[in-house]
Amino acid sequence: MPQAVTHVLASAIAASVIRDKNKKDKKKFPLHYVLISGLAGLLPDLDVIAFWVLYFFGFTIDEVHRSFTHTIFIPLIFLALYFTFAKIKISELGRHKLKLNIIFLMLALGSFIHIILDVIFAGKIMPLFPLSNYSFGLNIIRYLPLPLSKIAMPSLDAVLLIIWIIYLEVKHKISDFI
Repeated sequence: MPQAVTHVLASAIAASVIRDKNKKDKKKFPLHYVLISGLAGLLPDLDVIAFWVLYFFGFTIDEVHRSFTHTIFIPLIFLALYFTFAKIKISELGRHKLKLNIIFLMLALGSFIHIILDVIFAGKIMPLFPLSNYSFGLNIIRYLPLPLSKIAMPSLDAVLLIIWIIYLEVKHKISDFI
């Protein structure tokens, strides 16, 4: 399973790329949205916290993890909230003047990327749970030799971190701040 760092970095990188595509209006897409997207990359794994409680009631991790929070419904709910609040004129939130609809869009992006990462790298998800128990996943880690499969996810964390740092240097010249 992709680790927390992978989920955060992949979501933050995706939001950064989207932000940097819109060169004209970066003030309309502050870095706070990138942070929100990165943190949203962890949202589907909130079911692990639920497991800590449900364990004492006889539930197993397999019964709790990757159930409802790993469905397509979570990103779709956030996407629906994005469209709903895009039509409602709500003033900007907080001192950073964040827009609620964009916050929901970043939550949708982060949670969707989390689900995609889980499908690609580890195990299966049930995208329509509880309506259907149909599950699928590529689980490409299982095709690696055992010694490589044990280090695949930490290696992915390292690669993403290096990509992130290089991206920040190329696009934002972070070495100027050192």
